[in-house]
Amino acid sequence: MGLFDLEWLSPGAGVVSRRNTSIRLVLPLLMVLAYYLSSLIILRPEQFLILGGLIVAYFIPPSGKESLIPLGIALGVPWWLMAATLAVLDVLTALFMILNFPLVLRFPYLGPWIARFLASGTEFMDKRPWLTRWRVLGVAFFVMLPLQGTGGVGATLVGMMVGLSPGEILLAVGIGGSIEALAFALGSEIIWNLILENLFLGLAVAFTVILSAVIVYLFFRRRAQ
Repeated sequence: MGLFDLEWLSPGAGVVSRRNTSIRLVLPLLMVLAYYLSSLIILRPEQFLILGGLIVAYFIPPSGKESLIPLGIALGVPWWLMAATLAVLDVLTALFMILNFPLVLRFPYLGPWIARFLASGTEFMDKRPWLTRWRVLGVAFFVMLPLQGTGGVGATLVGMMVGLSPGEILLAVGIGGSIEALAFALGSEIIWNLILENLFLGLAVAFTVILSAVIVYLFFRRRAQ
């Protein structure tokens, strides 16, 4: 049975399908929990709790990599772990979407947003023909854009509209999420070290980076409209 096979949702599907539904719902959540618990191997208890709070915050808009990664690094979480964590969360969010798409459409707030997004699919794709041409790389680049809705949820929808398979969607989200997270993590680590060594130089670099990020954000937001 394929990941997009919806027969298991039919009313007469029976006990096996209900069990299948439960597995699909719980599996990505268990994977997030397993990843989080594994961080105990390398983190101190206080860092472990901080990482847990940041994981929860990542699922609450408008929190994103650009804010949570610098915050996590400033609070003592290793830069590479922050990058890996948010990239993994993007992939597991996409996996949850793929496995439970018909049910996600019933979620409050998220379901109506997805319906509106899909309703504007033709116009959305007409403005971004490179998504269809580049396919996996196009969706990966979409994930990297500094805009709200370009994480695991939005990328899954775009991947479906482009015609990617579930595996290709996960690959695209993994590539784009990893590159974006590493860029924010490395940049934040460098700036934080500069601040510790030279406060004024570090703040000047931080201000320049933030200003550049705002300009890029406004540019892509205007292009996306």
